[in-house]
Amino acid sequence: MKIAIIGAGAWGTAIAMAAAARQHEVLLWARDAAQAAAMQRERRNARYLPEVALPPALHVSADERAALAHGQGGLTILATPMAALRERLAAVAGDGRPVLWLSKGFESGTGALGHEVAREVAGQVANAVPFASPFACGVISGPSFALEVARGQPTALVAASADAALAAAAVQALHGETLRVYSSSDIVGVEVGGAVKNVLAIAVGALDGMQLGLNARAALITRGLAEMTRLGVALGAQPATFMGLSGLGDLVLTATGDLSRNRRVGMQLAAGCTLAETLAALGHVAEGVPSAPMVLARAQRLGVEMPITACVADLLEGRLTVREALARLMSRDARSE
Repeated sequence: MKIAIIGAGAWGTAIAMAAAARQHEVLLWARDAAQAAAMQRERRNARYLPEVALPPALHVSADERAALAHGQGGLTILATPMAALRERLAAVAGDGRPVLWLSKGFESGTGALGHEVAREVAGQVANAVPFASPFACGVISGPSFALEVARGQPTALVAASADAALAAAAVQALHGETLRVYSSSDIVGVEVGGAVKNVLAIAVGALDGMQLGLNARAALITRGLAEMTRLGVALGAQPATFMGLSGLGDLVLTATGDLSRNRRVGMQLAAGCTLAETLAALGHVAEGVPSAPMVLARAQRLGVEMPITACVADLLEGRLTVREALARLMSRDARSE
């Protein structure tokens, strides 16, 4: 199968490596021409995954037209931050190709999830091009640090799409000895889980940064999962999805794993760093930061209570300190679980 991976960050590179290991023809596109040339020459992504060598079968290019042509008739996977998903979808929506994305989050400004962005883009294309064919689309998500996938350490993901054939193609592309890929038709639930867990990981990181113990961590993760589920169900997701890889699985990993960027944001805030200092030191996108106010806004419009998310949003905006956020949560009235 010919597979084009659009975006050569850590996660795009790791997925490209996994696909190449399955003997597919994989072309990884990098926006930065110097980065693409260095990766092709040195056989590693020195910027994001310097520890792992690229497989010989993986080709890296900065030629976007060639990359998109490579994916035509095969599989195109968009590996960009949420902020760039709309632009990348617009580049491929007009030709009707099936497309998957790795982005996790709510789009800043609109508060849209990836499938909602795709629906808007498809509508715009249909209005501009009469009789344009709708495109099959979906998301690949789940508990996964890029470095571990690149190293070939055991990982399980889920490919979600309303189009069963596309989900099956994702499984064919990536499922192997060290990477299990499950399929799902609940794209709403999978995307909500992938977005909200980043926000909750900031909260858990802040809690751990205050060294308040494992009891507190377990309580926060559990109540965070309840928040995630309430929002997802209100948006049309299946409750059982949140007990799976993209819900509980991704939440536990991102909230407790030392490789988690969102967890590190919370820990640095607890240590007294400003958000600007934290993000500058991080050097990577932490999707929970732009997603927090968007998650909260969606929840408020739907009448869904998300007190942990609200505290994270206020913390990031400087309206609360870490200790004030904890005091607010602990002073809430008792209620049934």
